[in-house]
Amino acid sequence: MMSAVARLTPLAAALVLTGCASTPPPATGAMALTPLDTWSSRVEVVAQPEEIRLAPHPTGLSGTQARALAEFHARWALAEGGVITVAAPTGTQGSGAYRVSADARAFLLAQGAAPDQVRLIGYDGAATANAPIVIGFQRYVAIAPRCGEWSSISRTAGNQPYGNLGCAVSANMAAQVANPGDLLGARPMTPADTGRRTTVLGKYRAGEITSTAKDAQASGVVSMVVQ
Repeated sequence: MMSAVARLTPLAAALVLTGCASTPPPATGAMALTPLDTWSSRVEVVAQPEEIRLAPHPTGLSGTQARALAEFHARWALAEGGVITVAAPTGTQGSGAYRVSADARAFLLAQGAAPDQVRLIGYDGAATANAPIVIGFQRYVAIAPRCGEWSSISRTAGNQPYGNLGCAVSANMAAQVANPGDLLGARPMTPADTGRRTTVLGKYRAGEITSTAKDAQASGVVSMVVQ
């Protein structure tokens, strides 16, 4: 009589082969995304206006407005913003709007903004009493994904990472990046220094040292420290 083990062995082998046949082969082609790549692709970068509004004054920019404009310029520099628009209302009575808008542009230039970065434009303010001067720029804001979903933490049959894995890292990076506009793409590079490249290649071909000369002030000798 055939033993029970002998009868079960072919059946077990058939089950193993069936299980292997039902498993789809690994996909060939594009490499699978890591959990970090999966969540970083869900970080949304949007442009939002950053504006301040100044009331028109016949005497020009006031002291309070100048302080507010200085804080605005600091936010613009920190966000590495693009063009600043100074929108003055048209169709209004008096020259207060023009005086404040002209003074505001001059103030921003004095703070360090380049002339091509501050544009003076107009908008129809005839229907608004005391229409303000609107100064603003477009800044980028990163909207992080919503994390904290760990309801599937016990589902490990597929041996795959949890769906929420990597979300916190992407959310923290989106919150800490100095300029979210950098997430949209790389910045343009400045042209190479062809003169320096020619000098280095010339020294390299001649077998000379290609690095710059050592600065004596960079030495760490204790005796050179001022007592």
